[in-house]
Amino acid sequence: MCFTYKLNKSAKSLEERFVAEVVHKQGNIFFDQTQNIYNGFVHPQMPVITSKEPNLIQFFEWGLLPSWAKDKSFQDKTLNARLESLTEKPSFKNVINNRCLIPADGFFEWQWLDEKGKAKQKYLLDFPNHELFAFAGLWSTWKDQAGELLNTFTIITTEANELLSIIHNSKKRMPVIIRKGLEREWLNNGKIVLWNDDLVATKL
Repeated sequence: MCFTYKLNKSAKSLEERFVAEVVHKQGNIFFDQTQNIYNGFVHPQMPVITSKEPNLIQFFEWGLLPSWAKDKSFQDKTLNARLESLTEKPSFKNVINNRCLIPADGFFEWQWLDEKGKAKQKYLLDFPNHELFAFAGLWSTWKDQAGELLNTFTIITTEANELLSIIHNSKKRMPVIIRKGLEREWLNNGKIVLWNDDLVATKL
């Protein structure tokens, strides 16, 4: 799973890395914050690059809301989407072609130290030099009862690799990270080439 991730890069860094322009970068609160760790359960607005507008970095809310969701409480169930069942789950099957990239420079997992998870060890997972990367995701536009539109996203997860199987030993899942240089293959064609062999784990 992936419920907490890190992004500590400037708008310029994102633009250079993903060859896209940040929307409203001067006035966006995101780049004025000192916070750089984001918890999905508070549903922050995060930078996203969509298959519809791949040259823009927009700000969508974490927690995908399908068009039929009654209210925003549904978002807690859709922070992540399992790769293996995207075409089966009602929340995701109608937006399967709404692909997106979610920039990050690290994410967090907790290793269970006992059978019930009462004792845990926190880890940061990132790449050497805290390099920017992108999670694979899906996005959707939801209309509330007042007619206001809200763009939302989910992070796709897959089976854990060898490293994450040891760290995330309760669920043995990990976010789908697209290999550097092949991000547009995901946006354009839905092709996934995983980039998890260079991940580094740091105890916190």
